[in-house]
Amino acid sequence: MSTLANVAAYDLWAESYPPLPHNPLMRAEQAAVLGLLPEVAGRRALDLACGSGRYGLLLQQRGAALVVGSDLSAGMLARAPLTHRVRADMEQLPFASASFDLIVSGLAVGHAPSLDAWMAEAARVLAPGGALVYSDFHPDAARAGMTRSFNDASGQRHELLHALHDPDAHLAAAWRAGLVLEAQREVRVGQELREAFTGSEAFYARWGGLAIVLALKLVKP
Repeated sequence: MSTLANVAAYDLWAESYPPLPHNPLMRAEQAAVLGLLPEVAGRRALDLACGSGRYGLLLQQRGAALVVGSDLSAGMLARAPLTHRVRADMEQLPFASASFDLIVSGLAVGHAPSLDAWMAEAARVLAPGGALVYSDFHPDAARAGMTRSFNDASGQRHELLHALHDPDAHLAAAWRAGLVLEAQREVRVGQELREAFTGSEAFYARWGGLAIVLALKLVKP
């Protein structure tokens, strides 16, 4: 197992990373995020830390007037089948204030060095009345021993660096950024995540009831 800087890891992972939820965890995470989305049609949307563009594609399909995908990994960004793609650090976005009505970010905030800086920058580019809908790996899962990792094309396993943000930390950062919590969901093993897969019986027996994903909807007054 190697540990790479996250940009290098995602560049390496990009070759085999499709623009869709490719495992049961991601499908459960996506269901939670989509359940929090407001009306998309006609709105300006940002897929923040878009990876291969799975949420950007869904926003396009739902009729967003503009969809921009932003990511720091050039490899991932090249994979995203989106018309508008911008390579950028998610704590230093090259967009004017109030550029977007909706921001969606899937399982990326834990890669930000500062939760406050990430939240403040998202709030800055969000228009008044807009919504930030995002997910994070739940700190309970990390504390229980779960890690974020992947196998590259040669079979080498790599672990991603990921910060632990408790739910209260998300809410405190949102408050400091001027955002208000509208809804919050957790994905738990054996409940929201219950899809069968190879080895799932042992997985559910070991991790049953564990919160594995946190999803939030914040609004800008």
